[in-house]
Formats: sequence, structure tokens, C-alpha cells
Amino acid sequence: MTFSRRKFLYFAASAAAPLAATRVALAQSWPARPVRVVVGYPAGITPDIVARLVAQRLSARLGQPFIVENKPGAGTSIAAEEVVRAQPDGYTLLLTAAANTINTSLYSNLNFNFNRDIAAVANIGGVIFLMGVNPTVPAKTIPELIAYAKANPGKLNIASRGIGSLTHVFGELFKMMAGVNLVHVPYRGDYTADLLGGRVQVAFFAIADAIGYVKGGRMRALAVTTAKRFAQLPDLPTIAEFLPGYEATGWLGIGAPRNTPNGIVERLNGEINAAIADPAIGVRFAAMGVEPTPMTAADFGKFITAETDKWAKVVAFAHIKPN
Repeated sequence: MTFSRRKFLYFAASAAAPLAATRVALAQSWPARPVRVVVGYPAGITPDIVARLVAQRLSARLGQPFIVENKPGAGTSIAAEEVVRAQPDGYTLLLTAAANTINTSLYSNLNFNFNRDIAAVANIGGVIFLMGVNPTVPAKTIPELIAYAKANPGKLNIASRGIGSLTHVFGELFKMMAGVNLVHVPYRGDYTADLLGGRVQVAFFAIADAIGYVKGGRMRALAVTTAKRFAQLPDLPTIAEFLPGYEATGWLGIGAPRNTPNGIVERLNGEINAAIADPAIGVRFAAMGVEPTPMTAADFGKFITAETDKWAKVVAFAHIKPN
């Protein structure tokens, strides 16, 4: 027995129709029960606080609890893998982060492909970082730091929170673009005390963690890492003003398992964009050095791809290997 192409297409369409109808119905009734937001960071730090602020707004707007669950470990990969393996029904979401795009090229043994297996839902915003130096460093600007580092190769130590961390790759991007030799000193935790004491001379800090030391004169801020100046510190230049194209943020967003219905993705995108536009959220974000960055789901997906490609080049350039 043979089938014409027309009959084949008819039967294929007939088989797909119930599935499509089910997905539309699921999107229309969502959310009908609590939604989990899996966060790959410990409670109490900026990514967790951001996730909880957004979850509270979504709970109020959508009439169902959005419950944050902290699953730290493996540079956020434990949380990502849990969401990758969840049902694509809109009831398990991931706090996505810049670390996810770094891990894609840093780790060769991941059991998932972040760009393929996590659907981009919405960008929340960027955690703004600054480059800080110990006041004994004879450089008050980025050009002066570059000139000093070139004249004294290997003399300046640059701290980070560990191999492959945000603060590590931010520094490697700077070294790559500036053509300087700074000695990387990885820490397993906070390196602030060692920078203030002069045991390391250069490091990147989330603005909220460093601003008190800068204002107190114990740390010199040279520039912010974003493409534009931070509104709360308008006199502080960007690194890009001296190294065109330099941009690095600890961005945070929301993702979902691949094949989550488009209707749910688009609804979540609209609700998250509305939540981060709330002036009350804006005040809380500004206090943490977070800048709301609304995007469409499609644009967020393109942004994630661009970030993945950028950090892959840095990881390759610096020959970064995980511990």
C-alpha cells in the first residue's frame, strides 16, 4: 500500500493538531499552580535577591506563588541541569546568568547544551561591576593602568573569585584587549581584604560591594565594565571609553526548559518586563547596582548567543581550564 504525498501531509497534520491544541490550552490556563524558580546561587546574595524580588512581583501579578529554590554548585550548572530535565510546562524556571554562557565553553563534560536546552524567556538586568585598584597603584585612569602594566609586566596581581568566575573572565577580557600581563590570583571566596591590604592590586567588584570602600578612600575605582556609564556614578567612566568594545556585566534573566509553549514564554516575558519597570523595583535594583534591561524573548536569545560566543573567545585566548 502506498500513500501520496498529499495523504501523508494530511495524516501528519492530523496527528500534530491534538498536540498543538493541548499546548495552546496549557498556555491559556497557565499558571494554575505554584511555579518554581531555580537559582544556582546561595540565598542572600545579589542574584538570589533579584530572583526573589521578581518572583514576588510575578506572584502578585499572576495569582500563583513563584517559589525560589536555591541550588548552588558547579558554577550554576547544577541548577541549570535540573531545569533542563524538568517538564516544559512553565512550572519550572531558571534564573539564568552570565555564568551559564561562560560554562558552555569552560566545561567540556556538561550533560546539556545551555543554548539549545534552555529557552530564553526574559532578561532582568545587568549587575554592574567596576575595576578597582589598591590606592598604592600609581594609576588613576585606565590608560595609566595599561601604561604601568606594560612598563612592569607581571608586577600587578589581579584577583578573582576562582577559575572561570565572572571576575576572572572580566579580567582576561581586559588583558586580551589591552595587551597587558596581569598575574591572575584565584580565590575561593572574597578577596576584598587582600586588595585593601595590597596583597593583590587589581580586581573587579560588583558596585554594591565596593562603593563603600571607594567613598572611604580605601579603594580607587577606575571605571565601570558596562557599555554606558552607571547613572548612580555618572563621573566614573567606562572601560569602553578607553578600550572600545569592552563590555562585561553579570546579567541575570529567566529561562525555561526547551519546548516550553511559546504562549507561556511570551506571557512571562511581558510580565517580567512589566515587573522590572516598577519604580519600586528600580529603587531596590539601583541600591544593588543592577540596571533593568527589558528585552523581547527573541532578543534575549540573541543576546545569550552573543555572550556565549564572546566568552568562548576569552576562554580560548586565556587557555582557561576548570579546577
